[in-house]
This record gives sequence, structure tokens and C-alpha cells, in this order.
Amino acid sequence: MTSQTITAAASGTWRLGDLTVHRMGFGAMRLTEGPGGVPSDRERAIGVLRRAIELGVNHIDTAAFYFSPLRSANELVNKALGGPYPEDLVIATKVGPGRDPSGEWLPLARPDQLRGQVEENLRQLGRDHLDVVNLRMLGPQPLSEHFGVLAELRRAGLIRHLGVSTVRPHQLAEALAIAPVVCVQNRFGLGGRLDGSDEILAECGRRGIAFVPFFAIAGDGREAGAASGRADGPAVLAAARAHGVTPAQIRLAWTLHQGPHVLAIPGTGDPAHLVENVAAGAVRLTPAEVAALDAEAAG
Repeated sequence: MTSQTITAAASGTWRLGDLTVHRMGFGAMRLTEGPGGVPSDRERAIGVLRRAIELGVNHIDTAAFYFSPLRSANELVNKALGGPYPEDLVIATKVGPGRDPSGEWLPLARPDQLRGQVEENLRQLGRDHLDVVNLRMLGPQPLSEHFGVLAELRRAGLIRHLGVSTVRPHQLAEALAIAPVVCVQNRFGLGGRLDGSDEILAECGRRGIAFVPFFAIAGDGREAGAASGRADGPAVLAAARAHGVTPAQIRLAWTLHQGPHVLAIPGTGDPAHLVENVAAGAVRLTPAEVAALDAEAAG
């Protein structure tokens, strides 16, 4: 494959409410840290974001709690792409979890704290409204009170569309009873998935809701580029050889083959991996390859 000539348009499109995005997007989490956990190089991170736009990416996933010493994903997105943002760019963020200034994780935000989290994302991104806000849950508890607050902020004009993240089927049903849901972000990939995600994948397809897996490449908790240290199974390696691509690209291609409503948001701070990730949207797996990969995922 000539990765350098392939853009995100090769992955096709889907709609987040009234917003059309290419199915291959970009996750901003990994922009904040370099190798060994040190702060990333700021100019390199900004360059990766701008290169993503050049490659046709118009769906970026971020969050105010994506930060490391000296780096904030939202600030990098704002610096690289704001003033003004591209008209077709959709920025999705998420609320619910939080971290203190030292980076330690805090308990799930109370419903009365969610407006503050939304406003912090607005401030960091330099926006007067957020395109998509996902409520990320930290367990199977009811979400109606939290999601109801976000629905109020949507009616107030601070949020355009709502989604949910790390949810089980009963939580998706709860959310849908309160307000429209345009996307579900769950851990889902060849390397593992959140319980109930297969059921949610199918339900999203029936309802026209975008299903947006995270950790689609690494599967074990950290999105990664071509060299992640994971063990690729024989079906992944065989498909990679057949298509002349990397195993990471096969993992992304398999993700997109799960349905036309499935989006991908791989993250990287490496310009070369960015080009490879975007090019994965052009890989067309055969039914036999998909079946072999499905079996490998189930095994």
C-alpha cells in the first residue's frame, strides 16, 4: 500500500447526529506523553494534529482529563487547529471522570459537577459549544441523573450532541429514554472488549448510532502504534502479509469491518504511525479474513 496517498476519505463516512465525519478519526490521548512517560514534544504533537487534518481526518476525540506534566490534549488541539477551527471538524470530548492537578484520578463526578467539566472543556478548546460530549461511566451504576444534566446543557446550547462511554446495555437504554444518543464509546477490539459491547454494537447498528471503539489497536489499555509489544495472532499476521500492511492496520481494518456505523479513533504521537492508521481505512478484508479474525478475537 502507498500509505502516503491515502486519506481518511477511504474509510467512508457516518453521521454523528447532523454532523458527517470520516469513519477514520483521531484520538488525542497519546499526544500528551512521549516515550517513558515524559511530556511529549509540543511542536511534534501540534504537527501530528495538523497532519491529521491534511489527511482528511475530521473527527477528533479528546478530553480535559487527557493531560500529563506540561501537556494538555485540549490545549494542543486548540493551538494546532483553532482560530478558527476547520468548518467540517467535529471534536468529541467526554466528562464524568476527573483528575487532580497531580494527575491522580478522582471519583466519578457528581451530577452537579458536570457543568463545570463541560465549561472547562469549552475554555480549553476555545469553543462556545461542544460538538459531542460523551458521558463516561466508571461502572454499571444508573446514569440517568448524570445524563439528565447533560441533556439540560444540550437544551441550553452548550452541547450539540450527546454520547455515552464505557456503558452496558441497560445504561444505553437509560440514556436513550432521556435524550438522543449519537455515539457509544466502549473498549472493543481484537484484544478485548467491555462486557456487553457485542450487544451494544448490534443495537447501535439497528438505531443508526455510531459505535466508536477505543483501544482498537492495543486492546489492553493503551492505544499504540505499530510497535506496542502485544502478541499478534496468526490470523492478524496472515492478513497483514496478504495486504502488505502492518498488524496494527489489520486491527483497525477489522474494527471498521464490524459495521458501517463503526468509527475508529486510533491515537498516536508519531507522524509515521498517523499515516499508517489513516491508510488502514482503505484495507478491504475478505469475508474469510474477517471470519478468521473474529475467531481469533473469540478465542
